[in-house]
Amino acid sequence: MSSPETKPREQNVGACPVIESLEQIGSQWRLAVLHELLEGEQRFNELKRSTGANARTLSRVLDDLGDMGFVERRLEEDAPIATYYSLTAKGESLEPVFDEIECWAGSWLESCDA
Repeated sequence: MSSPETKPREQNVGACPVIESLEQIGSQWRLAVLHELLEGEQRFNELKRSTGANARTLSRVLDDLGDMGFVERRLEEDAPIATYYSLTAKGESLEPVFDEIECWAGSWLESCDA
């Protein structure tokens, strides 16, 4: 048994990489945006429609993912001005993770049965 002075992070040393990973990508909206961008570069409004996020939430999530190095933003200044979002190499490296989650969901979640 751990002492009351033992911090939760010290108790979960083996799970630490998993916990830290989920802290970065684990929110509903971050996962939705990352999954959508696996299909390729998209404009803000395309992401808004495909994820169902409101503009404020999507803007915050894209900023967060950009700050963490998962998403990059490209501004096209031709008329009309357009902003495009795509995955960085770090973001693209999550594709096998999404594949495994989908495989697991297909086996264990009744709501995902075809």
